[in-house]
Amino acid sequence: MSCDPRVATISANDRRTSTSDHTTALSNPILIDGSNVMHWKDEKADILPVQLAVRELTRRGFTPGVVFDANAGYKLQGRYMSEWDFSILLFLPESQIFVVPKGTQADPYLLDAARGFGASVVTRDRFRDWADAYPEVKEPGFLVRGGFRDTGEFWLAEVAPSTTMMVT
Repeated sequence: MSCDPRVATISANDRRTSTSDHTTALSNPILIDGSNVMHWKDEKADILPVQLAVRELTRRGFTPGVVFDANAGYKLQGRYMSEWDFSILLFLPESQIFVVPKGTQADPYLLDAARGFGASVVTRDRFRDWADAYPEVKEPGFLVRGGFRDTGEFWLAEVAPSTTMMVT
């Protein structure tokens, strides 16, 4: 399944709707399943787990991109939230965030982008429904787990750095 080509510019220096011809090097890209990770603390929608994941991955030398379902803003703030809205909350450039179109599933967008970048995905989702189309979900290290310990401490599993990808 092929998704909107605009998602290919996630984590790039352009706006996600750019159709420029230049190539951008991405250093250690990694994607965050924002709609999944935002439920890691007490199973309630909260931007804090996503903020912590972004901060930790950046500290580890990754370039995080975050993909959200269209309804994520409603769950967090009772209204639609755009890439710009999330960029303010996550302290990331708008180009590193993608909110999928209303009425579509985020999973194929997220998995297509991960495949295109050769990146891992931070999530608790196992994507079993997508395993035939995306067999990489079964590969060790592709899905990166995380959460909160009983002590309240945030944790993320170790992930091997991906190779630098060239995105056009």
